[in-house]
Formats: sequence, C-alpha cells, structure tokens
Amino acid sequence: MAEEPEGNNRLLQDVLVRPGNGTCADCGNPEPEWASLTLGVFVCQACSLLHRSIPHISRVKSVQETWDASEVEQVVFFLSPFQLVASTGNNAAKAKYEQKVPAFYYRPIHSDCKMLREQWIRAKYERNEFEFIEKQEPYSAGYREGFLWKRGRDNGQFLSRKFILSEREGALKYFNKQDARDPKATMKIETLNATFQPAKIGNPCGLQITYLRDNSTRNIFVYHSDAKEMVDWFNAIRAASWCLN
Repeated sequence: MAEEPEGNNRLLQDVLVRPGNGTCADCGNPEPEWASLTLGVFVCQACSLLHRSIPHISRVKSVQETWDASEVEQVVFFLSPFQLVASTGNNAAKAKYEQKVPAFYYRPIHSDCKMLREQWIRAKYERNEFEFIEKQEPYSAGYREGFLWKRGRDNGQFLSRKFILSEREGALKYFNKQDARDPKATMKIETLNATFQPAKIGNPCGLQITYLRDNSTRNIFVYHSDAKEMVDWFNAIRAASWCLN
C-alpha cells in the first residue's frame, strides 16, 4: 500500500476505472466522485448526501480529497493473513446487497425523487431487504391493508382512508369509513399505474395512482408520513401488476 498521499489517491483513481465503478452504485449516475469507506462503493454527490443519513452504516468521502493509506485500504481491499484481495467496488456490492431484488421492485435512477432514492439506499444497506427474502413480505405477499391520506376531489383536503390491495381479487380498494363494508372505489390492478409526484401533491411521499374506470382515466393522490410505508405500497402495487403479466 502506498505511503504517500499522492500514491494513495492514485491507487484510488485506479480503482475508480475498474468495471462497475464508473457509475453511481445506487442511481447509475455517471462518474461518481464519492466513496463509502464502510461499504466499499462509489456514489454520486446526490447519493452521498443520502448516505450521510445512515452514518452508522456508511461513511462517505470525496475522491478528490486527500486519502490516507488506511482509508484507501478500507475502500479498496479486504486484508487477509495471506494476501490483499480486491473485494470491494460497485460490482461486488451489487452482488451482495442486491442479490435478491424482486423483478417487480423499482430501482430508482438519478432523476427520481429524493425520498424514493433514500429508501432504496436504506433498503439495501440498512435493512438488508435484498439479502433476506422474508424482509420483502410487506410488498410481495400479494395482500396489503392500511391507511393512507387521500386528497378529496372537491375540497382538496387530505383525509385518512382505508386501502386494501388484493392480488387474488385483482383490485385496489379504498373505503371512506373504517367500518364500511362496501368500498368507495374499486380499481382493477391491470389498469393501475403509480408514480411519485411530491411537487404536485405537496408532500415528499406523495403518490399519484392512475387507473381506468368506465373507459375514462382517473387519478387519486395519496401519501403517508412514513416514507418506507409509502414505498412499500408503491412496490406492492407493482408486484400485483407484475403477477398479471
């Protein structure tokens, strides 16, 4: 391992050009300029800020700064009693942290909203959802029930409404009252499309759900104060739709 700062940074730059390290490990943005010392991945500036929200998991540093030998060793090598073996980098991290990402699960890109990208990062590195299938139950079970804040069509106010997503019934329903037997609306899963629209809805977790009814396109706007809860709903809808294809 090089002892001089110039040598350390030169080694780091050599690692940056290895296959897989030329794009951000989390959003695919080209030419990442930050590295996580603890995870051994290279990320863009925007994702590096999200890594800072999980300091107990990831410690990030710009590749343009001066690195000492121990820092380079952390991000580049796994030290064994016999040899230095290159075991980090974006491809190695993907093989570990994304090994069991479901086919339907949405992988955010750099242009997606901050909340969606942050939950992807937390799902991978903090909650380890894609290493243990049992942790994917909230969005892969084929059934989900809970309360979301839904915007009223007439007055624009958000009110708590009960939602039920059933893959078996092929529908997403919502109820105006908690104890109501009949849903206010039933949306066929095959016509559903969900996208995060925080600016339009005025909430960082705002989700727009589009569906067809009577050959007409309809929209409902919902959110939840818990970002993970909202992303789980989003991917549960994607899972139910994927199963129909």
